[in-house]
Amino acid sequence: MNVLTLERLENLFFEQGYGKIPSNLPEFNFYCRREVQGMTVLHVIDYRQGLYISKDQYTHLKEQIEAFFREKGEREVHVMTLILCDDTEKARRLCEDDSFCWVIDSREYRLLVHETQTADFYGWKDMLEEYLFTLARENAAGTEASAALKKRIDWRALSWVNIILVAVNVIIFLICTFTGDLLYNKGAFNITALWQGEWYRLFTSMFLHWNVEHLFSNMIVLYYVGAIVERKLGWAPYTVLYLLSGLTGNIFSMGYELLTNAYGSSAGASGAVFGVEGALLFLVMAHHGKLESMTAGRVAFAIAFSLYCGFTSAGVNNAAHVGGVLMGFTAAAVIAVCRKRERKEFYAD
Repeated sequence: MNVLTLERLENLFFEQGYGKIPSNLPEFNFYCRREVQGMTVLHVIDYRQGLYISKDQYTHLKEQIEAFFREKGEREVHVMTLILCDDTEKARRLCEDDSFCWVIDSREYRLLVHETQTADFYGWKDMLEEYLFTLARENAAGTEASAALKKRIDWRALSWVNIILVAVNVIIFLICTFTGDLLYNKGAFNITALWQGEWYRLFTSMFLHWNVEHLFSNMIVLYYVGAIVERKLGWAPYTVLYLLSGLTGNIFSMGYELLTNAYGSSAGASGAVFGVEGALLFLVMAHHGKLESMTAGRVAFAIAFSLYCGFTSAGVNNAAHVGGVLMGFTAAAVIAVCRKRERKEFYAD
């Protein structure tokens, strides 16, 4: 399927001699070319992925574009805005008062020009309509082949690290059923053993579970929540986040036991699982309170309810839960900040 993306439009602009202006905002892109009449600017807004701007913000942004070029000494600046969108009504309301603005329907491959808007802009109307028509035709012709290809490569979309983590936990539990207390004695979290140099227990205890109910309650949450978090963060950051959350949970547990002198053995992936839930909460909040079928309120309630159940139950390592959720939320935030910084550095080059 030939999906209409910003990169495809960008290639078309480059072919016509337009250069890209660096921008710190990935949803707002600018391309310029000098004409006899002055500087022409194509201002492309990727109005998908939940983006929303007000009319005042739109007008201010367009004024800023003209001001930018005038500060560079350009006396004549002509700006045409192209809004790339899935919701054409939403886009139309944004630019209905701007005569130099067209809407590009990325689903139907159509250029929408309202009667109050300019009929052409340096020949771009015909070029865009021809380009969109070509994409639509190729898309229609390749639908069947694309569907077959999608069936062959759907496995790539699976959250493999999350699946492997669930499988490892289940396999280790099955091994424990045949080996009795051997793995628990060697790998469960125990401060006395830690002081004797067995620090590896901070890691191994994350993959041990006392019983089927313990295993099932952790793995069912991990299977569904972890898949979403891995898709959003990527397999490598997700792996690091999972392990850090589990280790942090055990460190919190160690601190709690030292403060209270209430020592004991513990095991389970709860710290890591709560870390994944904490990461999900951050991701939902970063997506303006809604991600897929989840809202920030629902995720926060689920975490709070799970913590409440832990605090009101006996034999539950609540310190590990708290440490895990805090680390998961923090790690997801750090990953998001690093990615945002990378984007800024890229657009600044």
